Amino acid sequence: MANKTLDLSKSVYDLVQQHPEVADIMASLGFSEITKKAMLHSVGRMMTIPKGSEVKGIPMEKIVSAFRERGFEPVGLASEPSAPTASATPASRTEQLKSYLRRLGEGEELESVRADFVAHFSEVDASEIMEAEQSLLRDGTPLEEVQRLCDVHSALFHGSTCGESGQAPEGGNKFVAAMFAGIEGHPLYTFSRENEAIAPLIASARKALADGQDAYDDFVRLRDISIHYAKKGDLLYPLLKVKYNVIGPSEVMWTVDDEIRDVMGKLEKEPLRDAHWRLRADAVLQRAEEMIYKEQNILFPICAEHFTEAEWQGIYRDSKDYAPCLGVENLRWNFVPTTDPIAATATAPQDEIRMPGGHLSLPQLTAMLNIIPLEISFVDDQNINRFFNEGPKVFKRPAMAIDREVFSCHPPKIEPMVRSIIESFRSGKANVVPVWMEKGGRSMLVQYMAVRDADGQYLGTMEIVQDMEFAREHFQGK
Repeated sequence: MANKTLDLSKSVYDLVQQHPEVADIMASLGFSEITKKAMLHSVGRMMTIPKGSEVKGIPMEKIVSAFRERGFEPVGLASEPSAPTASATPASRTEQLKSYLRRLGEGEELESVRADFVAHFSEVDASEIMEAEQSLLRDGTPLEEVQRLCDVHSALFHGSTCGESGQAPEGGNKFVAAMFAGIEGHPLYTFSRENEAIAPLIASARKALADGQDAYDDFVRLRDISIHYAKKGDLLYPLLKVKYNVIGPSEVMWTVDDEIRDVMGKLEKEPLRDAHWRLRADAVLQRAEEMIYKEQNILFPICAEHFTEAEWQGIYRDSKDYAPCLGVENLRWNFVPTTDPIAATATAPQDEIRMPGGHLSLPQLTAMLNIIPLEISFVDDQNINRFFNEGPKVFKRPAMAIDREVFSCHPPKIEPMVRSIIESFRSGKANVVPVWMEKGGRSMLVQYMAVRDADGQYLGTMEIVQDMEFAREHFQGK
């Protein structure tokens, strides 16, 4: 029986649609991502097998041989696979990169070091840059020194990171990051669009400063950069550090982010925008400009190398809690969701209560609810008392009232009001009803709140009682 033709110039997605068994063969070779439907339908539409070979470091000879064994004849390669050429080991490359960084730290001019770097390195991967900085830290180089030279380090590699050619990158983690950045709604899509909004504002402000014009308006708009940095600090750096032991971004980039944000905040508030102010403004804008380079060519590829599909989904969900940066909205990302929203970041013991926001043991949850300075009651959708938190209460709630109808706990003159509130929640006419009152000479706020699920279906009513006397005392004391 004749071999089936496998056109390697086609995307992985197209090949799997044509020959479903391609997915199993690729998975057996180490392309485990292909088993994830979301990855196949997103990155798979843009990735070819030869490009995947470069990204994963799996020799094409091995791939071609495996397909031939399964009855396929691969075609479409630009040239026949050649024997791998000898190259420096990863360890020796790291030591060589560290030597360049040390020379910069000792005060040697950037262009002098760059000349030697270019002579020995045609390109460098993001992970190699990060490993060199982390190795310096492990060797005892003070963190402050690495942070101080962070911008100079990245300037050394300009034009030499894998895939940095002005065209679509073809190799390494940069290629995967670029693929993610092209998927509408993916976190790297949003981060990259934010950088595209930040970059021209920086350029405009720096030009105005150079021309002796007022750059204050652009400078104020750029304060939105704090949103972009906050998302990195909350969603990217800690995950790299804690789960993957990639400490460079959190130890170095995070600090630089904070410094840029702090300096910009101080400059914005200063009324005198003299020559000294303009020099400081240009310096911090240059650092922000350099940070864009570091994100696109170092940070994002490192994240693309390590983060799982479930982790990216978690980052996508959490990103919605942040305001838009310079008008860049979080677009919808169409993906196949993981079965557990927190599976990417936490593993709960069997005896713990799992929730979208995390997981707690029953003693932890009970103690947490009891220490909140509120009186909390919950009535289910059948009007039955289901929960009271413990502790002293202004409005007594006997434990015997649990599993009784809520109306039975109110005097006849109050019952119609309670029924009316609950009915307004059930019908969707209201969500919150606040009631202020005096009780024992103290100001009290009682809030009745509709509890609904993600689809807006009514689950019950929560009553919260808060002693507001502390607020009166606070404001009267001012």
